[in-house]
Amino acid sequence: MVAQLTSGERQLSVVILLLLAFAGLAMAVAGRGDPLGVHGFIVLAASIGLIFVVLSAFYAPEPSAERLDHYYDDPSKVGIVLAMGWAVVGMFLGVWVASLLAWPDLTFDAAWASFGRLRPAHTSAVIFGFGGNALIATSFHVLQRTSRARLPDQFSPWFVLIGYNLFCVIAAAGYFMGVTQSKEYAEPEWYADIWLVIVWVTYFAIYIRTLARRKEPHIYVANWYYMAFILVVAILHIVNNLAVPVSFGHAKSYSAFSGVQDAMVQWWYGHNAVAFFLTAGFLGMMYYYLPKRAGRPIYSYRLSIISFWGITFMYMWAGSHHLHYTALPHWVQTLGMTFSVVLLVPSWASAGNALATLNGAWHKVRDDATLRFMMASAVFYGLTTFEGSFMAIRPVNSLSHYTDWTVGHVHAGALGWVALITFGSIYAVVPWLWKRERMYSARLIEVHFWLALSGTVIYVFAMWNSGIIQGLMWRTYNESGTLTYSFIESMVAMHPYYIARAFGGLLFLLGAIVGSYNVWMTIRGHATAASKSGEDAPERRLAPVAAQPAE
Repeated sequence: MVAQLTSGERQLSVVILLLLAFAGLAMAVAGRGDPLGVHGFIVLAASIGLIFVVLSAFYAPEPSAERLDHYYDDPSKVGIVLAMGWAVVGMFLGVWVASLLAWPDLTFDAAWASFGRLRPAHTSAVIFGFGGNALIATSFHVLQRTSRARLPDQFSPWFVLIGYNLFCVIAAAGYFMGVTQSKEYAEPEWYADIWLVIVWVTYFAIYIRTLARRKEPHIYVANWYYMAFILVVAILHIVNNLAVPVSFGHAKSYSAFSGVQDAMVQWWYGHNAVAFFLTAGFLGMMYYYLPKRAGRPIYSYRLSIISFWGITFMYMWAGSHHLHYTALPHWVQTLGMTFSVVLLVPSWASAGNALATLNGAWHKVRDDATLRFMMASAVFYGLTTFEGSFMAIRPVNSLSHYTDWTVGHVHAGALGWVALITFGSIYAVVPWLWKRERMYSARLIEVHFWLALSGTVIYVFAMWNSGIIQGLMWRTYNESGTLTYSFIESMVAMHPYYIARAFGGLLFLLGAIVGSYNVWMTIRGHATAASKSGEDAPERRLAPVAAQPAE
């Protein structure tokens, strides 16, 4: 892959890696006796290793000019492999974390194995490692096909992909050492946050530069969602992570906000991370791969645009529904509740648009497990958005908040919507990228689908039941006006549901392992003619994309 870089790009790679190595060395020296120093050594080791990789092909001949006639898919290929790797790691940690609630002794008296450290490692590995790599890989693939334009250069996609995974590794290593800002989905400390800003700005620049040189006049709706995901996540990340470090030799920092303002900014970020990282980006994925796999145009292109603007506008105001019955002003809570309820309209518009696209292709859903992944994800998206709007209503929130019902809601979206559309998209794109006729085993895709669906249903129903029971037990009073049940009694009542949750998570993990094996065997297989049911070989040579109704 290094040999495909131009000599100038190889030189730039070495310069960037040397600068990064010096930064890692400075962190290691300044952070002696502090977790910052450990992270410095990680950065230094990664930089030196990559320098040797670049130098191994530094004097290779210049790549042929014919490369410009092809889409540049190598970053997408590596991104998909990394996504599947992070999926297995993150879901394994998730099963461990779920098991800890049923069997607390599984920490083995090790601080790094405590719930407080494993839990953010699980969420970051799944959301950012698995989800983020899948978004980067598929966005590069979709961007080129829908624009009929090659990525603007070969260096910046690698910088984004490798730089982003370096951030994920730093974050995970920090959690095991106890380094955290204690902010949901924003736990990494100040130096990791700064690095992610640099990577993310480069990511956005790639998108803008490619669209500026597109050969297709229309910007397809999938790119609208991908761009909204990139741009808004950057804004959210920068504002929420404004902080002052204790010193440049310490990992610890303190938020620029305080009190209720800090809580409001955090949940403005937290809920919109769900909105634009876990929703908008994956809707971009759905709007390309589902119609492509089904061989059908989007049911209503106009509806997809209306849904885009509805989601983009309304989601930004909904975060305060996480802070009902707190010191947050009552009118702000009401604003968040109102927009959360209205948000159901554009959300269901997207879910309905996806399902209506399958009209005339339901026989394919029956026979094609890859398409069934996508169909099921659209169903879960509709169910989860309805549930989210319902739980945002203040009286309902009084029962659901702080209970396992919220955990079930989150995983109905994370497993049922995000993971299923990702697995379906990966199964669709892997044969196209590696020019295989089909996936290694259609039967293994079936196995994966039923493991994932079963695991999700068991997990979600267990948490729905345990959450409602928790909420009712916590608010039950006896005749003397005191609580009927102690907290320990509620925990004892939850034990069977926690076992069921761990079992559901285990099924989902097994599905991810099966999927990773299937992807790996497909990659290793002998090249064959491209699949007639999906993208064909000439499409790689900047051929026109299939026209959508609005084009």
